Amino acid sequence: MTIAYIAESAGVSVPTVSKVLNGKSGVSPGTRARVEELIDRYGYRKLSGANRNNVVELVFRELESMWAVEIIRGVERVASKHRVGLMVSRFGLHDSPTPAWDDTVARRPNCVLSVAQLSEAEREQLQAKGIPFVVFDPTRELPDDVPFVGATNWSGGRAATRHLTELGHRRIAMISGPQDVLCCVARLDGYRSALQAAGLPADPDLVVHAKLTREDGYTAARDLLSRPDRPTAIFAANDLLALGVYQAAREAGLCIPEDLSVVGFDDLPAVSWVDPPLTTVHQPLTEMAIAATELALTLGRGEQAPQTGLEIATTLTVRESTAPPKD
Repeated sequence: MTIAYIAESAGVSVPTVSKVLNGKSGVSPGTRARVEELIDRYGYRKLSGANRNNVVELVFRELESMWAVEIIRGVERVASKHRVGLMVSRFGLHDSPTPAWDDTVARRPNCVLSVAQLSEAEREQLQAKGIPFVVFDPTRELPDDVPFVGATNWSGGRAATRHLTELGHRRIAMISGPQDVLCCVARLDGYRSALQAAGLPADPDLVVHAKLTREDGYTAARDLLSRPDRPTAIFAANDLLALGVYQAAREAGLCIPEDLSVVGFDDLPAVSWVDPPLTTVHQPLTEMAIAATELALTLGRGEQAPQTGLEIATTLTVRESTAPPKD
């Protein structure tokens, strides 16, 4: 239970609740009684340095992904600015047998920043202990009151595909991620929107769903490139998939971008070093992490956040992996 929740329930401001908690004047008797009744009802107690650690806990489900470093960099920058400690935890997926959240609750961090998702049970567990949280780049739909920071995945997918149509490509395939992952669905919708805007049919045979790994990108691209009417361009839902496309193209004897244009999504540092450097949608992971940490710390101070959800703009970074198709 937070001061902000008490304030919202009472229909007053956070400073008003703070005045009641600290026994200060400037609050009408009726308002004071209403706030005190809610404090008693919800069992709220004022947190102090003795029972709330000055730490932001950054929780990953998986740490194998290359973009984890970009997120940690952004969180550390904000934590250092505010003189707050940073703890990085890896909990595994939701079906993991390890009850790691019990440890987080026992540590009583100032706030929690969870990458990818928090289940309903996990959210309730944190709320019950008054530990504010923010979801970074959620993979599933969240209730309206759950704070999150994400990216403009739909417009990123549209920009990537529009770049290919403007180069003259007509058979554009997409290697999308799992169909139940929110960002992948948005990127696929952006792809379809750009095709429609260019007057091109959205051929379902040119869309392949895969796990977001280089190995699965290779497998999907090998299938697409073995077809008699193979695509002249492939938009991959992330950079790891795009690197798999590179491998499949080499094995098929195709040159990038002369025979096949490739666009990724994320703009990880490594993709500017491959040959040729990858055209990709820049997802501002560090900036997203900075915004998410600032939001989490705001909630940790018991203050009202200016907005619950925030999407940071993506941009297209054009390099050397795309070119007009051969005649």
